Amino acid sequence: MHRLTNPVKHYDWGSTTAIPAFLGRPADGRPVAEVWMGAHPSAPSSVKGRGLDELVLDDPSGLLGERVLARFGPRLPYLFKILGASRPLSLQVHPDLAQAAAGFAHDELSGLPAGDPERSYHDDQHKPEMLLAISRFEGLCGFRRPRQVLELLEPLEGELVDTIRCALRDTPTSDGMRAAFEAVLHARGRISAADIEVTVRGCEQQLAQGFGSQQAYGTVAALAHWYPGDPGAVASLLLNRFTLEPGETVFVGAGVVHAYLAGLGLEVMASSDNVLRAGLTRKKIDVDELLRIVDYTDLTPVRPAVVPGEEGRPAVVRAPADEFALALVEPTRTERGRATYLTQDGPRIVLCTEGTLALRTAEGSEVALTQGESVFVPHASGRIEARGEGRAVMVFVP
Repeated sequence: MHRLTNPVKHYDWGSTTAIPAFLGRPADGRPVAEVWMGAHPSAPSSVKGRGLDELVLDDPSGLLGERVLARFGPRLPYLFKILGASRPLSLQVHPDLAQAAAGFAHDELSGLPAGDPERSYHDDQHKPEMLLAISRFEGLCGFRRPRQVLELLEPLEGELVDTIRCALRDTPTSDGMRAAFEAVLHARGRISAADIEVTVRGCEQQLAQGFGSQQAYGTVAALAHWYPGDPGAVASLLLNRFTLEPGETVFVGAGVVHAYLAGLGLEVMASSDNVLRAGLTRKKIDVDELLRIVDYTDLTPVRPAVVPGEEGRPAVVRAPADEFALALVEPTRTERGRATYLTQDGPRIVLCTEGTLALRTAEGSEVALTQGESVFVPHASGRIEARGEGRAVMVFVP
């Protein structure tokens, strides 16, 4: 088993306190947005100074196991993150595998170097993702039903609102939603900030008077505060708002428009850094490419269920993705103390989320973890026993 040192991302939307408190480290005033645990080549975890991606390539069979190696090749197929947001993330969508491969090939031919912020595609992989809330967590995910949107628009004014209203009244289907969403995103640079402010003021009036959907109008007002003049604030009226309580999850598949708003969570995804952004960001916005891959189905957010484990085994959360699943590790009381067996094969990353735990292999190798510490467990380590009074989350390949 290999104790991990993990790269930290200081994006401007990060909380200055949430992740440092979780890790038990002093805050230094900088925003701490994400901690990456994995082997993505742009920012791999390290083991005693060596990248985890290098270690996997040195011994893919021993670290991944033949089952995972045959399915995904000599690479760790998932990426695990701690995410702490104090302000909204970008309005975004992720490609499927075919779209990612084509987009990456296009960007490679363009001559833009790896990591260049002008690239839309940083690798050839898709990025289905699941978030497990550590604190109360807020976000937007997937399109509302057209008639729900029309109800929200009823008391609002502004040229952009009128455009959305006409599109949905004429065609209250996914085709109408496509037309409405495209109109909002193409409004960037065409609709004035003053027009968007008319709509924002209308939302604020609804809030002040206690009318309508307070959460939807409050979202517009909050997004406009952080990103004044950005049509993405108005676009939030088209999307489902969700709230996760600690321990609850949400899954985001390819083509699903989403934006995380605030909270502390653990995010697991296929190992990719492909994000197409449409607004609410200072990073590259690629509206045309995003619109090419959006799924306009009006679905509520997918909330994977926690499946209790059998006696002595952890509960599991599975998503509709081949690359990852989560095990919620909480040792149960036995005659020898509190213990749980982690029997999954393949490559595993275990993050201690509360208290202290000791992980032990059948051969007797042991590593102790406290809250915020993580360890990579190779396939060759076999079955792991977790003992102690703490809790952990383990990512594995189902």
